[in-house]
Amino acid sequence: MNELFSSPERADGSAKWVDFVMTFWHCECINLASEAAFTERCRKWCKRKGYHFSPQKTAELYMDSAGHITTLPRNSNTRLLITTAAKELASAKSALAVLRAEMDRLARQLPEYDTVRAIYGVGEKTAPPLIAKIGDVRRFPQRSSISAFAGVDPTVDDSGKRLVRGGLAQMGADDLVQGLAQMGRAALGGWITLGEPVYQFLNKKRSKGKPYFVYMTAAENQFLRIYYARVKECLNAADNQETA
Repeated sequence: MNELFSSPERADGSAKWVDFVMTFWHCECINLASEAAFTERCRKWCKRKGYHFSPQKTAELYMDSAGHITTLPRNSNTRLLITTAAKELASAKSALAVLRAEMDRLARQLPEYDTVRAIYGVGEKTAPPLIAKIGDVRRFPQRSSISAFAGVDPTVDDSGKRLVRGGLAQMGADDLVQGLAQMGRAALGGWITLGEPVYQFLNKKRSKGKPYFVYMTAAENQFLRIYYARVKECLNAADNQETA
């Protein structure tokens, strides 16, 4: 069901597809009714839950359910199994939303928060862990140092035939690498505007015929260079203001 929904999670962690499963827990809950009956039931469900109702999406869900061959029967045991799993997932998402809100509250107290958020591609979910993992950028003597810390500094391996990531990522920056890769995929998917410098840099490398790993690593490096320069300037300005 997760693959059939594109709605983002709400601030409280609730997800439309998880709520949907709690009500329509078996494909026969959908396709044993007529399409018109399911459409009306889905419309009422969306209104009750506060979700946007789309007739086109409802029709797609109906057609998809009709194409499934079930391995679990539609009975009380299956319903308990599926809805319990959905409730556990909803509870975990809710707890995660509380933690993210607290992380964001703490991050907002830092002088670099607004600067980091202003960097295109950084949102409420990515800014706090990014700030926390990198820390004070002034602890890195130069911009290349932060790339080495993240493990996205490409180096030639012993054979001299291919590029590999730097080794420091294995020492605790794996989650930072994952966050950078996520932003890189966002740029690749066109979510970042054409005028954005990271996308421009990525697209330039890609247009030259560079392999996927090379231009994605280059984009991650470009992002870190921008992050380093802007955040360092922000922190220095904040220190000067306090001194004055």
